[in-house]
Amino acid sequence: MLNKLAMPLAFVFFLAGCQTTAAPPEQIPPNTAPVAVCGSGDIMMQTTLWFGMNKPKGGVISSSEWQQFVDNDVTPRFKDGLSVYDGKGQWLGEGGKLARENSKALMLIHQPDRASSDSINALRDIYKKRFDQESVMRVDSLVCVAF
Repeated sequence: MLNKLAMPLAFVFFLAGCQTTAAPPEQIPPNTAPVAVCGSGDIMMQTTLWFGMNKPKGGVISSSEWQQFVDNDVTPRFKDGLSVYDGKGQWLGEGGKLARENSKALMLIHQPDRASSDSINALRDIYKKRFDQESVMRVDSLVCVAF
């Protein structure tokens, strides 16, 4: 009887030693884009750029200055089209003082490739230099697009 119990008991102890702790969850490596699955249409990149309209030394970027930027700098890089939306930003500034600013959102639908990304970054740099801006916010998302 001892032999009948000894083998299974030894096997259980042997297997117990083989247990491992759960592996930590894997993190997404940097610069790795998620993969979209489309029910219809094509996988594209949607980039929205947010442009502040206040000038740091006072005043605002005029409608004609903005339109010249869109016509001369944006459209030639994105010939297939773009959309512009009016926005209003709000945050707490120095000393907790409420700050507000009119803004423009520029939405681009484009191929998720290096050339498009470089063109977008060039636009951000042009705008920052031309209008003495600290930053232009960029938001990227993979989307499914069908026409």
